[in-house]
Amino acid sequence: MSRFFMFGKYVSDTAREMSSERTGKAVELLKKYGGNINSMYALLGEHDLALIVDFPGIEEAIKGSIALSKLTGILFTTSPAVTVDKFDKMMTEL
Repeated sequence: MSRFFMFGKYVSDTAREMSSERTGKAVELLKKYGGNINSMYALLGEHDLALIVDFPGIEEAIKGSIALSKLTGILFTTSPAVTVDKFDKMMTEL
């Protein structure tokens, strides 16, 4: 499994449709693509939402991100992430 950070930005129409029901649908949709949600946060600032999700790979992350945007209308930016420990190990292998 690979970890991804998903940052969401509301647009005017999507903000009006906020609900726990839509959140539940989003969780189920990400599971369909092999996603396991570690945590979800509401934010203030540049992004409105942050999700930390494990996916089997990049292909599933791309599909999950696009499907989630289509379902919710929320614009998502999805980025792969590694722990600093893993990053440091990768750098010693260069």
